[in-house]
Amino acid sequence: MGPFHDELLDWLPGNDEPIRPLVALSTIGLDGYPDVRHVLLSEWSEEGFSFHTDSRSRKIAELTATPRASFTVAWPELGRQLTVTGDTEPADDVSNARVYAHRAPYLQVLAHLNDPAFSQLALDDRLTRWADFTTAHRPGTLTPPETWAGILLRPRRVTLWHGRPDTASQRTEYSLEKGGTWSTVILPG
Repeated sequence: MGPFHDELLDWLPGNDEPIRPLVALSTIGLDGYPDVRHVLLSEWSEEGFSFHTDSRSRKIAELTATPRASFTVAWPELGRQLTVTGDTEPADDVSNARVYAHRAPYLQVLAHLNDPAFSQLALDDRLTRWADFTTAHRPGTLTPPETWAGILLRPRRVTLWHGRPDTASQRTEYSLEKGGTWSTVILPG
């Protein structure tokens, strides 16, 4: 992945851990403006970082039009922030199935029900439909819906912010150069 791999082992949970980091994902909107929202970081590997969402979402439309994105996750209590910028592509079917299988039952059901029509229902109707769906589908029996989509972000720039209460913070920024090597620069915090 890059010279930052070992540090990320300390910062990010393993892919098999159920609690996933919430990252602020930024895409380029169809109107040309940045568009930011929070998503769960599904996995990370030598290839890059992945997240999963509904294929009908605005973020998928934006990434289809301009396959570039950036995300940031912060742990202020630890004096850490990770920012990754890179190129995106659809995740493979194996990754999509694996990630879905590891999602909490609530998130599996959400992937099936969370669409524009469902969001327009009155609260009582949403609660009833949710309860009916969960009764009809025992935990562990659901498979990803056709609308389940994964995105792999291949990093081109990775920035690790190291905050300290006793001195100025600093950032270590890694950039992918032509030829596949990584350059490193230390920047003020």
